[in-house]
Amino acid sequence: MDIYKKEKITDYTHLNLIRARYRDRSGTDKSWLYASRQSTARPDAVVVVPFHQQENKLVVIKEFRVPLGGFQYGFPAGLVDPGESVVQAGRRELYEETGLTVVNVIKQSPAVFSSSGLTDESISLLYVACEGSANTEYNEASELIEVKMLSPDQAADCLCQDNILFDVKTWIVLDRFAATGKMV
Repeated sequence: MDIYKKEKITDYTHLNLIRARYRDRSGTDKSWLYASRQSTARPDAVVVVPFHQQENKLVVIKEFRVPLGGFQYGFPAGLVDPGESVVQAGRRELYEETGLTVVNVIKQSPAVFSSSGLTDESISLLYVACEGSANTEYNEASELIEVKMLSPDQAADCLCQDNILFDVKTWIVLDRFAATGKMV
């Protein structure tokens, strides 16, 4: 595969459309349209997988997502700001979206890609232990979030409901948590 040209189609701050021109294995000219963060930093974003120590439950958020036109179960997440580490971004996002605070970082993934056919966005999964009382006081006006704490049995029940939309990362973690009682 030979990518010989990239054209920026939109000009937004955090996400843009890119048209890549390339030749496939047979030498045929093709084009691919994808969303790009066009970031030199990797990862671009953090997804926090929080386990509440006192409640002994996994913390999930039910958040309105415009592209879906409804609510999705996911984990607190956000962009890593310039000069900010993944852990710093994770602490900030967890607090802003749930009111909870990180007690301990359990595990951090490398930069991974969740939908590489559509975007070059990379994320790092940050597994943490957390504490505090959940609230949405620090949500931005563009965020509509409900914080949920799930036991393994509650996670299993959620996974069986046809009316719940899941972020792919969340479904995988909840499936493991329901089966083993462990998030990692």
